[in-house]
Amino acid sequence: MAKRSSLYIRIVEGKNLPAKDITGSSDPYCIVKVDNEPIIRTATVWKTLCPFWGEEYQVHLPPTFHAVAFYVMDEDALSRDDVIGKVCLTRDTIASHPKGFSGWAHLTEVDPDEEVQGEIHLRLEVWPGARACRLRCSVLEARDLAPKDRNGTSDPFVRVRYKGRTRETSIVKKSCYPRWNETFEFELQEGAMEALCVEAWDWDLVSRNDFLGKVVIDVQRLRVVQQEEGWFRLQPDQSKSRRHDEGNLGSLQLEVRLRDETVLPSSYYQPLVHLLCHEVKLGMQGPGQLIPLIEETTSTECRQDVATNLLKLFLGQGLAKDFLDLLFQLELSRTSETNTLFRSNSLASKSVESFLKVAGMQYLHGVLGPIINKVFEEKKYVELDPSKVEVKDVGCSGLHRPQTEAEVLEQSAQTLRAHLGALLSALSRSVRACPAVVRATFRQLFRRVRERFPGAQHENVPFIAVTSFLCLRFFSPAIMSPKLFHLRERHADARTSRTLLLLAKAVQNVGNMDTPASRAKEAWMEPLQPTVRQGVAQLKDFITKLVDIEEKDELDLQRTLSLQAPPVKEGPLFIHRTKGKGPLMSSSFKKLYFSLTTEALSFAKTPSSKCVNELNQWLSALRKVSINNTGLLGSYHPGVFRGDKWSCCHQKEKTGWSAVVQSRLTAISVSQAQVILLPQPPKYYRRKPLHPVRAAIRPGHG
Repeated sequence: MAKRSSLYIRIVEGKNLPAKDITGSSDPYCIVKVDNEPIIRTATVWKTLCPFWGEEYQVHLPPTFHAVAFYVMDEDALSRDDVIGKVCLTRDTIASHPKGFSGWAHLTEVDPDEEVQGEIHLRLEVWPGARACRLRCSVLEARDLAPKDRNGTSDPFVRVRYKGRTRETSIVKKSCYPRWNETFEFELQEGAMEALCVEAWDWDLVSRNDFLGKVVIDVQRLRVVQQEEGWFRLQPDQSKSRRHDEGNLGSLQLEVRLRDETVLPSSYYQPLVHLLCHEVKLGMQGPGQLIPLIEETTSTECRQDVATNLLKLFLGQGLAKDFLDLLFQLELSRTSETNTLFRSNSLASKSVESFLKVAGMQYLHGVLGPIINKVFEEKKYVELDPSKVEVKDVGCSGLHRPQTEAEVLEQSAQTLRAHLGALLSALSRSVRACPAVVRATFRQLFRRVRERFPGAQHENVPFIAVTSFLCLRFFSPAIMSPKLFHLRERHADARTSRTLLLLAKAVQNVGNMDTPASRAKEAWMEPLQPTVRQGVAQLKDFITKLVDIEEKDELDLQRTLSLQAPPVKEGPLFIHRTKGKGPLMSSSFKKLYFSLTTEALSFAKTPSSKCVNELNQWLSALRKVSINNTGLLGSYHPGVFRGDKWSCCHQKEKTGWSAVVQSRLTAISVSQAQVILLPQPPKYYRRKPLHPVRAAIRPGHG
């Protein structure tokens, strides 16, 4: 049994930040630290004092964490980044809000003497003496001290103070995990109320020593217990008077929700897994009580989490398509009006939304990526709403005339028509690129809706059912917020954001099949109507081809496209490096691109590259640890044994599966193969060049 804490973090926006640049603005970004360990870095929003991030994170932490701190920084290209301020939320503060902390928090000044971390191991004893009792303090060791020097370490020593007397340990060079094993004694007087103070410092030859934290011991309590030993958490120095500057540094809007979880051994969950899988396999032919019960008892706030977890469970069992098909049938059975079909935040809607993000993210990047990049590169001023048009100067040197409103509207319409046309053309050509499991799922949705709403008057309903997910819940949100879908590394500026918003609206109109209701909402979108009408015909033709996939074609296409499993999550991660002076420098982060699928975990320096050197290290390590494994497979399988068959060749025999390798399974995609990773390559395998991939795996598979 294991305990862990799950922390949901949403960094929404900031306001009224101070200007740190000579231009009168700032380039703010956020760093999130848990117990002074950086774990998150947001994008930089350029040239603004009221930045919007809108970034969400889900992190799993040990239940013993103490606090979460949000630092707002100003990025500088030529000098060290400026610290604007911070918001600190203790674990108790977050836990006191059952639905999570949500709201604005004032930024406070960052004091170096409060930026402490780590623990110190002390042994404290009170001994009777000839004239008075003696206090013995043994400073044994410390761990996880803050790195204060440029080499990513510190030179720590400990200062022990009691009743005006000060003793110091020796200095341990270049270590955040020092050992001292030094003992100091002080004379105790009857009735003395002064506390024992143990301070950790980083020694510097030239500049002033840096404070690392302190522990204050209640001597009166120690007299009672006589002896105490353990690890004491280092605390900040709060004795100095602070400036009352709350509000002067701006505010940060946050949403933070804490959930404590107890994770049992996997065997405890198997009866529930088997029960869920059995119900999904039976579909509507079975009793059908469990899935509807889950939906009825799930609140709106946690329905997305439930949908995501169920989807991942059924993906792992190879039953995602069957699970979604069951949800389609349940929703259709209680829907009588076509205009409300799949428009609520039901379990079906949330599950398909999660499914597309898991199985269709790579497909989304292939279709939308070039269009989004072109919008960012052009940076054109685009506006269709006459009430928001800004008239600007155009012309050449010596001859300027104001651009009329009609010219702005016409140029904007031309730009949007070009982007929309390019997107629809790319979508029409992407049928074969769409993952087979996505096509099969939409095939089931199309059929179920057509069976539920037959007749010529409902001709468009099956198409709208598909586009309600594909366009309204997948493509449109990605167009409006490309960074959240890893299409761009940074948020768009105000001009580009407006272009993306108008393009997303046009895609929504196409997805709604250009209904009169959608046209009536915003009449100023009328210049796009010819392209929208043409897009409706293109989209219907695309969906017709998309859902035209049979079981045999599905298996063949799956083999062709999905030797690389669909990504569960992918994108850049910032890896903290203990280099540089201070923990908040942007240069202390290294960016790597990670891709997590249902079968593999891979990373690289760029989205298209592979870390071949580290791969060879893993392969060499695997050869050595597997050399004596008698249960090794007779032939190589690039897939995984999921449900009751191999995902690569659909064989149903699992003979000879390596118990050694299976117990340490994490896979990484290499060319057209999968290799198995240990948690970390042994150090002695890293000292010399390793053999290439050719000897790592046996060619072919059963």
